[in-house]
Amino acid sequence: MPSVEVRPANSSDLSTLIRFVHGCDTTHVWQMDSSADHGQIEVRFREIRLPRSLRLEYPRNPETMADTWTKHNLFLVARVQGQLVGYLSLDILSENNLGRVIDLVVDERSRRQGIATTLLVSAQDWLRSKGIYRIMLEMQSKNHSSISLARKLRYEFSGFADCYFANRDIAVFFTANLK
Repeated sequence: MPSVEVRPANSSDLSTLIRFVHGCDTTHVWQMDSSADHGQIEVRFREIRLPRSLRLEYPRNPETMADTWTKHNLFLVARVQGQLVGYLSLDILSENNLGRVIDLVVDERSRRQGIATTLLVSAQDWLRSKGIYRIMLEMQSKNHSSISLARKLRYEFSGFADCYFANRDIAVFFTANLK
């Protein structure tokens, strides 16, 4: 694993971050099934292997980053050998005493090297320093890589929202306690 430097983002980082390949290829999706019967509703997610790889576009427009990056409570970048390779943005939901990761992106050339994990650990440390002991990740139900990362890091599935993203994709949420 390469040595990863994590620091707060600054305005000069934005032009590089916007150019990252934000989408990903996926071979699995979480398919939602629901049923209603006699006063009960049941929702289940099943991991389904796709017959062929699917290109998953990022659910947010990276071009808007220039307008919104200062609105987040935390915006971190990761660098390897002086090159920007990833970023994380996080908002604090004070009513829930929870940090919600909005964006967790690693440029396509640098994936599967521990960079997303390093960014998450840095965000968790920052939240603890603020007295916040819960963190939530949101991702598309089709983003198998992100779901696998959440599960590997022992985040627990905590819910979903249908038509959550602008492209109408389902969002799934995973949370972890930081104590």
